Amino acid sequence: MEELPVGTIVSTTVPPRLDRLAWSGWHRRVILALGITWILDGLEATLISAAGPVLTKPDTLGLTEGEVGVANGVYLAGEVAGALVFGHFTDRYGRKRLFLVTIALYLVSTALTGASPNLLFFSICRFFAGAGIGGEYAAINSAIDELVPARVRGHVDLVVNGSYWLGVAMGAALTVILLNEALLPHAIGWRLIFGLGAILGIAILRVRRDLTESPRWLVMHGRLAEADALARQIEEAVHGPDARPEPEPPPVRVRVSGAVGFGYVAHMVLSRHRRRAILGLVLMVAQAFFYNAIFFSYGLVLHRFYDVPVQHIGLYLIPFAVGNFLGPVLLGRLFDTVGRRVMISTTYVLSGVLLTLTGWAFANGWLTATTQTLAWCVVFFVASSAASSAYLTVSELFPVEIRGIAIALFFSIAAGASTVAPILFGLIIQSGSRSALFAAMCVAAALMIAAGLTAAVLAEHAEQKSLEHLAGDPGVPHPVP
Repeated sequence: MEELPVGTIVSTTVPPRLDRLAWSGWHRRVILALGITWILDGLEATLISAAGPVLTKPDTLGLTEGEVGVANGVYLAGEVAGALVFGHFTDRYGRKRLFLVTIALYLVSTALTGASPNLLFFSICRFFAGAGIGGEYAAINSAIDELVPARVRGHVDLVVNGSYWLGVAMGAALTVILLNEALLPHAIGWRLIFGLGAILGIAILRVRRDLTESPRWLVMHGRLAEADALARQIEEAVHGPDARPEPEPPPVRVRVSGAVGFGYVAHMVLSRHRRRAILGLVLMVAQAFFYNAIFFSYGLVLHRFYDVPVQHIGLYLIPFAVGNFLGPVLLGRLFDTVGRRVMISTTYVLSGVLLTLTGWAFANGWLTATTQTLAWCVVFFVASSAASSAYLTVSELFPVEIRGIAIALFFSIAAGASTVAPILFGLIIQSGSRSALFAAMCVAAALMIAAGLTAAVLAEHAEQKSLEHLAGDPGVPHPVP
């Protein structure tokens, strides 16, 4: 396959042809095959959250609440490592190659998790399962943005990222059965739930076999003939082989970059797109701390403060997950119509305010397990859209040649900074102090409010604009004059 030299400025109709496509069954199949990553991550997070109290039992691993928090932190550390390694590889070697490697790493690691004899083995397996999921983020987010038409990119991205909560609902349903000691001993049930996660991973491997490479990535690497042929295949899949050919849209000009080094990445992030980098970092860190703090300790809060039996925790997670999924589904379209800046800032600030009010009610003992869950459903209906918009922002505002590593970089910094959240909240819950837990909630809420105010100033009006337009290479006019 012939590649044009790095630095060549090429004229191509591939990006506008992809953007003008009607939403179709082909797009839905791609989104299903790729977006299932978030279902997996939601499943993983739920299993460990709901199983946390079970893992403290002497007939399982006999962990303390603090050790459960450490295991959660190790999983997040694995996500950081996986995102950085595979994020670099997806920019260098393509989106498609990473799809199978990362999911294979996940399924092997999560299967071994269910065979863990002690905390050390359990933590190592959780680390590599996290690495597989972290690696998925960069490749999948990049591919989705590069294949989805610009006019619906915001809504689709939010729904795909929000599908994390379908995994949460699945995990919650599984724990209701598998962590019910009347049906299965805890010593067996907690191991089976990780085995089922591996089975889901095998199913995804089969679904992804026929996925396409990103034509935009091929263009950026100077493989124009291959990109054009692939774009024609996609057009035929959308319109049918007998459809009347559409007139060529105005071409855009793109600078062939090939595989770039870390010096180039540093220049683009720290100099060329500094404002975008600040925005992405603030949004990612705030939502990561917010979610990791509350969600990873969800089961522990219900068990410690409301005496919810461990086999019933999944029942409380299901409505919580539904609220989180419905947020992006119902609010996502507004990110393409009302606009990015208004919606990102509003959802972030409102999430922080709502969590503060909920925490105040919790600290004063005004809530039951049911009303606590309902309150969190309201908070995270809004917060889920905010969190998903952080991934959208980082993905669409950086150019193709560094998109994967940019997503990985900001995700890794956010996940690394927020690793302390489940550990801190686990130790506070272990102490039984409502006031201390409320204070920690206020910290998470303040981060969200600060991020929302930052977005009100720095967020760009990226709605319905092509990725090439947003890349904004001053040396390459768009479209061709």
